[in-house]
Amino acid sequence: MVTGSKPPSWNEIRRRARAFVPRWADATSEQGQAQTFWIEFLGIFGVDLPRVALFEQHVKRTSTGKDGRIDLYWPGTLVVEHKSAGKSLEDAEAQALDYLDDLDVANLPQVVITSDFQHLRLLDMTQPGATAVTIKLQDLEREIDRFGFIAGYTRRSLSAAQERTANVEAATLMGRLYEALSADGYEDHHTSVLLTRLLLLMFGDDTGLWQKALFTELIETRTAEDGSDVGSQLAALFQVLDTPIQRRPRSVDEVMGRFPYVNGRLFTEVVPIPFFDADMRRTLLDAAAFDWSQISPAIFGSLFQAVKDRVARRELGEHYTSEANILKVIRPLFLDELEERLAAADSIARLTSLRTRLGQLRFLDPACGCGNFLVITYRELRRLELEILRRLRNLSGNQQLALDVTLDLTVSLDQFFGIEIEEWPAQIAEVAMFLIDQQENIALAKEFGDAPDRLPITTAATIVPDNALTVDWQDVVPASADVIILGNPPFVGRSVRSPKQVGEMKKVWGKAYNVNLDYVTCWYAMALRYFGDLPGRWAFVSTNSVSQGEPVARLWRPILAAGWRARFAHRSFRWDSEAPGRAAVHVSIIGFDRAKTSPRPLLWRYPEGGIGDSVRDEVVRINPYLVEGPNVLVDSLRKPLNPQLPPALFGSMPNDGGHLLINTAAEHAEVMADPVAAEYVRPIVGADELLSGRQRWCLWLVDLDPADVAKSPLLRERLANVKAVREASRNPDTVDAATTPHLFWHIAQPTSRYLCIPGTVSERRRYATAAYFEPDVISSNKNFVAADPDGFAFGIVSSAMFVTWMKTIGGRLKSDLSFSGTFTYNTFPLPTVTDRARLAITKAAHEVLAARAAHPAASLAQLYNPVAMPADLVKAHGVLDKAVDKAFATTAIRTVEERQRVLFRQYAALTNSQDSLL
Repeated sequence: MVTGSKPPSWNEIRRRARAFVPRWADATSEQGQAQTFWIEFLGIFGVDLPRVALFEQHVKRTSTGKDGRIDLYWPGTLVVEHKSAGKSLEDAEAQALDYLDDLDVANLPQVVITSDFQHLRLLDMTQPGATAVTIKLQDLEREIDRFGFIAGYTRRSLSAAQERTANVEAATLMGRLYEALSADGYEDHHTSVLLTRLLLLMFGDDTGLWQKALFTELIETRTAEDGSDVGSQLAALFQVLDTPIQRRPRSVDEVMGRFPYVNGRLFTEVVPIPFFDADMRRTLLDAAAFDWSQISPAIFGSLFQAVKDRVARRELGEHYTSEANILKVIRPLFLDELEERLAAADSIARLTSLRTRLGQLRFLDPACGCGNFLVITYRELRRLELEILRRLRNLSGNQQLALDVTLDLTVSLDQFFGIEIEEWPAQIAEVAMFLIDQQENIALAKEFGDAPDRLPITTAATIVPDNALTVDWQDVVPASADVIILGNPPFVGRSVRSPKQVGEMKKVWGKAYNVNLDYVTCWYAMALRYFGDLPGRWAFVSTNSVSQGEPVARLWRPILAAGWRARFAHRSFRWDSEAPGRAAVHVSIIGFDRAKTSPRPLLWRYPEGGIGDSVRDEVVRINPYLVEGPNVLVDSLRKPLNPQLPPALFGSMPNDGGHLLINTAAEHAEVMADPVAAEYVRPIVGADELLSGRQRWCLWLVDLDPADVAKSPLLRERLANVKAVREASRNPDTVDAATTPHLFWHIAQPTSRYLCIPGTVSERRRYATAAYFEPDVISSNKNFVAADPDGFAFGIVSSAMFVTWMKTIGGRLKSDLSFSGTFTYNTFPLPTVTDRARLAITKAAHEVLAARAAHPAASLAQLYNPVAMPADLVKAHGVLDKAVDKAFATTAIRTVEERQRVLFRQYAALTNSQDSLL
């Protein structure tokens, strides 16, 4: 700002912006209107434009060397390039940047603004790599704080890149403190307490909890440069912060005495005094000098959890997905509905009713970690209430509403509850909730000129440091229809569960416990128990095992029986970012309520692999496999649902420690050099060999002549090794098999030409890649085998209908599809096929084989490349798909969703499933 006068208040700036918008809503022509536009625009901020800026400043364009004119030039502050409606603002920005080389370095602008009357585009020149932000004129009042620098206020970050940079810098600063304390042997619990307190102090310095930079002043003026007394001064400050002002000693340090009473137990615990040195003191001051008000609450919890991990801090800038994923849960669970009510609230009575409703809700995250879900939920509710208050003010004409606002906010921290087993995240969650409350109070003060004074703390979120699977959730917050449960419980795979976690699962699930259930399902069982017969809402981010494979029926049967329905769902997608070293986690999000038909369920579908933009559908019902269809539950079957299909059996399993297998060409040459052993060498195919065409061999000794063992040192050595491996096993069946070390542990090799079906198929492939082999080629346990003399089973397994069934109900190995004889194959709901239809299917199946044979040099992996299948093979599969589809429906099936609906309807019919009972 040019003058020394006080800038307008934010309330006045917003009032002026509100009046500015309709005056210029219809402006279109740069000629004759632009200068008046900018005079009035700067007037919003109390700036007299003629005293600070020039119109039509002469400059040379760098790209052409010709003379040009800057539409508006405020030395050292901004340049403006204005265009008529419909002109490109990107081109205008490029033109403005082209002028800058001709300006004096000392007067280079901080910001470039371009406009076509209906839009304003800002580019922050002080931040390298910053991205321009475009604002619609109609949104000016809401976005006005972006222009606060014109009035002399601190400029708001203009881009996501800047915000991300601030977050990484904050994590780095806190991480340096953590590492210094840890290196000095400071106990982890005490470090957690100390860092969360320091966080609050530095945040308070920048957000108006007390006098600006008061904590920084304390460290700078009351501690020695060598850092020797920093710890004792902090201990004294913590004591002061936990003492009401009227009870503090009169001799308390003057700087400390200016701090308010905090309360809320944040400074109650007495921790050992940390010992600082000069470097640690400088690190603390560096952290205090950072502007903590910039930190995004969207990643607040994960950011400060990351201070313990250098890798996590380094990857934080790339792992910036928290808010978007949290909103995938809370928006369809409750937030969209509240915003729709707000949009329809056209009276004081409706607005007041909605505001009352906000105050009635209770939120529980029973695996809250650092509180991210609670933080974002609180922020969104506070913003909803702020908008309600704006509208109440506008409808009532009550400009004194601020008096009521500060006394009577309905959204409060005591509506929020969390359970967290680890102390450090629980501590962060408690502080994070207080700090997001302060940030929203700042926004409230900008709008109404006042906000609640939260110190001393009398109202806080309840964060219970305990095991959510052993604590009674009713003791945390009593169950009611107003409680909404949400969160992201831990993902713990079956192979890595601890005995303690297995014990927890057995206790939670009781008689319904099954080893195939994922650990995350315990939170589902606890939610069912918590609500009992009450209505309510709950949603969890979970591993996609909750909607795939055999465990689905065990999880969903009690959910459906209790009257819950899927209110919304996000089908499997990749939750993690592409940050180096981080494992990709494929998850599903499912939200439940007990409504019957309204609102219509919402289903989000993702591209293959779970990466990319989703498609949202409004559907009649979301079933347990997260597709639209009846609520059938698929259970394993001992034989095919359609007896026209031959049994598909698990291939032969060596269980030999690798001693019956020949994996390389060199090893094959060695075995073949033994004339006795060479007689027993056979090709063997697993799923990889089937797909790639690579060769592998085995010793197939079902017809072994015992005398040959004595003749062959190689056979003797290998069989001795198999025997030793099996005898060392903990599995009694494997130990028993040590008596026949020459045989595969499980044998299911056909005696005639057979169909070989891979045990896993990439979800990106359009079809399952089954193939035929002669009986002298051994199929390993990585495949399934079936007798198929006429090609009918090959035609069914190779169809789009079958792979859709696999993708929809089958289990996964990572993201690959898992074939199961008892589950995906036996349950395939193939209707009874007429002789004529069977002939059509087998004929089409042979055409597929012929198309493959036309490319003899190509492996199945090459032939079934998801983006490059040969045209003749695609055509042959298209004919096969039509033949199989006709067995299911009389009309053409065009989409995956249509196939899924047909499959589930047919499954319900064949199994007599009554989805109304589920």
